[in-house]
Amino acid sequence: MQEGDAAPNFELTANDGSIVNLESFKDQKNVVLCFYPKNHLFACPSKKVFKMAKGVISTYPEIISSDSVLFAISIDTVEDQKKFVEEYNIPYKHLSDSNKETCKKYPGLNIAGLAKRSTFVVDKHGIIRKIFRDIDVENHGKEISEFLKNMT
Repeated sequence: MQEGDAAPNFELTANDGSIVNLESFKDQKNVVLCFYPKNHLFACPSKKVFKMAKGVISTYPEIISSDSVLFAISIDTVEDQKKFVEEYNIPYKHLSDSNKETCKKYPGLNIAGLAKRSTFVVDKHGIIRKIFRDIDVENHGKEISEFLKNMT
């Protein structure tokens, strides 16, 4: 998958039990999809999840003011997503891809079967405008916000 490609549709359950269908945002909102391995891993990657969440939360008002919605996606269950969002008071929905189908389509899976950390910006026409693969977790929210601000 590359920038300029049509974003594959998906339907996933969010931490609040709602169903999110990518096509429902077409012609209405830009969509930011932040893929990450898992909520609670033992060791370094789990710290990255918290740092990335904090970075994105700090710029979330700017992101949504750019006529965009943002979702975080991992292979965690809906219940795990719910606990994670509540524990860290995260203002955006976390989607459960426990069957790994959407993660396989978008960022791909690592050797452990977890989603590779990456972010996809999909414009209102359903086209992937930007793919962030080498993510600086502490500054990623700013990167997303800046890209959306300059997206034409």
